Amino acid sequence: MAKIIVPAAQMELLNTINKVEGFDPEAFTTEYTDLNSNESRKHLPVMAQMAWFRLKYPEGKIAVSIESGNNCFVATARVYPSYKDPVECYLSEATASRGADPSKPTVSPREWAQTAAVGIALRNAGFGLQFGAAGDEFTNQLPNEFSSDVSPVFPQVDTPVDAGFSQSQVPVLPAVVKKELTPEEKYQQACAVMWPNKKFEGRTLGEVLLMDPSAINWLANKYTNNPEASAAAKFMCEYAMKNAGA
Repeated sequence: MAKIIVPAAQMELLNTINKVEGFDPEAFTTEYTDLNSNESRKHLPVMAQMAWFRLKYPEGKIAVSIESGNNCFVATARVYPSYKDPVECYLSEATASRGADPSKPTVSPREWAQTAAVGIALRNAGFGLQFGAAGDEFTNQLPNEFSSDVSPVFPQVDTPVDAGFSQSQVPVLPAVVKKELTPEEKYQQACAVMWPNKKFEGRTLGEVLLMDPSAINWLANKYTNNPEASAAAKFMCEYAMKNAGA
């Protein structure tokens, strides 16, 4: 996969997007290992994105709607500079779907979908690691936001709601500890990758594994149109083999 080298002057200019004096989003980044290249990549947690957004737009709002899908929840998030903005006058919009993860029974797929949608919407509005620093092509392999003890702050309702908070309520973010992911964490990343064709469109590999385990083996060994998804499926198969006798 080709890498884009951005001149320092251009990168400095990009980093002025949504700049807030005294706030450096880089200080809140975490690192994760890409499943395909084993390269270390940076990720800005959703809670940090929300804090940044609130600092930039004290009167802004994040509207979230939820729909029940087939064994999953579909969340749509919209980012507004002001709570007074009309419904259609938003900075960005994003949709994400999530289903139940049997390895994390306490994680609500509803909240997981909300968190994913809000994070993507904020990144699309410029509240992420700018340009290619975050690795746009690896969106599906980002760490699970529920791996920490920080709970999402979104109300659980089915109609668009304001997920914002006043500037005095900007969350205190936990200290960042950078570490190599465990095989279990890498497995969770692989399970979160979306199925690459129409047969199981909109479902994660973890969901497909519960429905049709043979499909994961097929994806790992015979499917060639999406190297990222195939690599994730192959990791899942290898992980299962290593743990079969555990």
